[in-house]
Amino acid sequence: MEVNWLEDFLTLAVTRNFSRAAEMRNVTQPAFSRRIQILEAWAGASLIDRSMFPITLTPAGEAFRRTAQEILETLRHGREEMQGLVPAGGEVITISASHTLAVSFFADWHAELQQSVGRVNARVLADNVAACAEALISGTCDLMLAYSDSGVANIIGLDRFPSVLLTSDRLVPVSGAGPAGAALYSLNGKQRVPYLCYPSNSFLGRVTRSVVERENLAGNLEYRFECSMADVLKRGAIAGVGVAWVPERVVRDELASGALVLAGDDRHTISLGITLYRKAEVSSPQVEKIWTRALEQSAVCEG
Repeated sequence: MEVNWLEDFLTLAVTRNFSRAAEMRNVTQPAFSRRIQILEAWAGASLIDRSMFPITLTPAGEAFRRTAQEILETLRHGREEMQGLVPAGGEVITISASHTLAVSFFADWHAELQQSVGRVNARVLADNVAACAEALISGTCDLMLAYSDSGVANIIGLDRFPSVLLTSDRLVPVSGAGPAGAALYSLNGKQRVPYLCYPSNSFLGRVTRSVVERENLAGNLEYRFECSMADVLKRGAIAGVGVAWVPERVVRDELASGALVLAGDDRHTISLGITLYRKAEVSSPQVEKIWTRALEQSAVCEG
């Protein structure tokens, strides 16, 4: 039995789709299917009910899912203890987060937690939303950070995980600054502007498209390049390549220094919620402290 087989199985348990799971595991679908079949042969039981769409786990598969989660977590923690990456016996909270939130939000949030609940040893798993949800559902992480309405509602099984709104951000259009400090490219004029964008099937890509369509900007934008990572688009804007819509937290230092300026006004922005998800069952004392603090923060925001 190979560790890869367990990771394949847990990915399939989350996605309920062979093609999507194979893509996430970076293998061809035929190869992925063979690995699942080999795992079933090793287990001596059928783990997947292929007669359903989307596929489901058999009772044996549901039981084995918990076993696979525990095995992978034990192996990972044991390896890191031997490498001296975490203190033996110490509690480390694992948090999955979308790439953008890992860069723009996690560090400040962690610093606030250290002040409010005490020392927090945390391991951050930065990935796309689907992979972050997989980590939460499979038990690989304790908490997950994601933008609200980022497609997580469509992920099978995630509806049983409690969530709380932590705070908000804004998606803002930015441009490099000209000699006089004004934006090199502006959305308020009639001229066409070079456009740095996200893939259309990504969350930030969908949000940006909603602004572009709402303000009828498509005819003014000229495609330059696309990337799923906001930090890459930010660097392009700083270099003067074009306009990019980026979460405000990602560019706050550059806006303050003048390296970037807003390329539009409030009409060209849109609000983003930042949500924390957790396991449904009672977890470690550290996770419970973090969750209690999150609920307190949410109550203040709503108040």
